[in-house]
Amino acid sequence: MWASSAARILAAFLKAARPPLKRGSALKTETASRSPLLLSVATSTKARASPKPGAGVWSAGVAMGTAGARRYSLYHPPGLQPKEQLPMIVMLHGCGQDARGFAASTRMNQIAARQRFVVLYPEQNRPANRHGCWNWFATQSGRVYDEAALVMAAVEQVCVLHSVDRNRVAVAGLSAGASMAALMATRYPERFKAVVMHSGIPPGTANSALTAMRAMQGRRETVPLQAAPSKRTAALPPLLVIHGTIDIVVDARNGRAAAQVWAEAAGARASAERSVQRGRRFAMKITDFRRNGRTVATLADIERLGHAWSGGAAKEPFSNAQGSDASRMV
Repeated sequence: MWASSAARILAAFLKAARPPLKRGSALKTETASRSPLLLSVATSTKARASPKPGAGVWSAGVAMGTAGARRYSLYHPPGLQPKEQLPMIVMLHGCGQDARGFAASTRMNQIAARQRFVVLYPEQNRPANRHGCWNWFATQSGRVYDEAALVMAAVEQVCVLHSVDRNRVAVAGLSAGASMAALMATRYPERFKAVVMHSGIPPGTANSALTAMRAMQGRRETVPLQAAPSKRTAALPPLLVIHGTIDIVVDARNGRAAAQVWAEAAGARASAERSVQRGRRFAMKITDFRRNGRTVATLADIERLGHAWSGGAAKEPFSNAQGSDASRMV
């Protein structure tokens, strides 16, 4: 009952917030930036051919847990040497995406091939959320924690079965995946060396679909961070936040709130903001939060960017090729 009610409210909000689309118009990138990637009422994308992952090995697996099973895809760079242990980044997609689509949009595999790391793409299934969204806001029911445990099971499985250095694992995500990535880092801080949130909402800002809608609009306060009870002695991994200044799906105030709450948990302070622009890409404002010479969190506000992966592949949904290259930043 609550889900259908929330869906009606959110659908009305999204209809008001999103302009009508014209047939045949070239809106591949900005449609993505306006697409509601966070909630289970989001608009799903049409099925399309799976892109090639590039040089290297692209394989699939399944992780099991109390919340059922989740598929994952794994990218391994070419030329693996005997007994070589590579670092790994876990990439959590947004709504309407799958593993291969996220890989194509971010082009993370190409970077992994050059810099030699493994990329794990866990994939939400449709029975758990019919639009493929991670249920990052479902803290009241505890559903999100079961999903986090499933992602962690995939991480552990890959570390055991493949040439991965379990002491060099990072997690990143877009939109709903960004919120799940941050939650993963707070529940399992000792397992991740870094976390990246792209266009997401920080933990402690919503606990249901209704409060998630208010959080998307920047109308919810973020509570102070607290790691899982058994993990409170472990320091949170450093955080990179990437957010578009004209994001009308997830208000940019969420990006600053994420960096700020992370900094406060570590007793860090903001340094002077600096401007960075590379070539003709959108400029960005960078703020580092530091404590005792250590960078605890970094906020990158990308000017003129909506709700899309910054610097992503031009012809992919949920990408904006004009933005600063988020994948290289990661």
